[in-house]
Amino acid sequence: MEITIDQAVNMINQSKKITFLTGAGVSTPSGVPDYRSLQGVYHGLEAPEYLLSSDCLNREPEKFYKFVKHLYHEEAKPNVIHQVMAQLEKTKDTWVVSQNIDGLHASAGSQHLVNFHGSLYDCYCRKCHQSVEWSDYLQNDRHEDCGGQIRPNIILYGEGFEETVIQQAIAAVRNADLIVIVGTSFQVHPFCDLIYEKSTDAKVLVVNQTPIHIAGIYSFVQANGVEVFEKL
Repeated sequence: MEITIDQAVNMINQSKKITFLTGAGVSTPSGVPDYRSLQGVYHGLEAPEYLLSSDCLNREPEKFYKFVKHLYHEEAKPNVIHQVMAQLEKTKDTWVVSQNIDGLHASAGSQHLVNFHGSLYDCYCRKCHQSVEWSDYLQNDRHEDCGGQIRPNIILYGEGFEETVIQQAIAAVRNADLIVIVGTSFQVHPFCDLIYEKSTDAKVLVVNQTPIHIAGIYSFVQANGVEVFEKL
């Protein structure tokens, strides 16, 4: 059912337990390009799935490193969507489960946060397993201490998910009386499967510029997330 921005705002205001499921569209207003649009980081690349895969990391580490460095946008700042989601934690039981690896939800102050695909700003050495500052990784993908290969702690194509992360995300969805899907086409598994974990009486609100396909009844507002969250 299509609803207005004001109706969407009311749904969020009236809910006590909210879980946001967010995608790239939440961060595009901050200047972070999405992956799939023509302006996205994949534009003009033949096999982006390979460049972001464990195979590429292992077989062609230089190619992997060159590509991943383009994903960092350290100049990007949280926008009103990130900020409002973080502020809602102070008055409601609020969780954010995000596909984004850009660290902006954490920068905005979200504490109840599940980075479903990891974060570019959490890096470690594959050899000695020490944490490494992301700024050091952008200078060199070899660890100064042991010479090991540094990588960001993100889920690559060909890698499995940590069970603890999946369980945390499921718990956040089950807890909610309102699930708000924002800025995502909601097609990437297993992220999109989280919707099947909601309680039977929980409502679903979708805030997106294009319709999405999910099972069951949901409210849809066709809008940029900024338009909705500015009113909150």
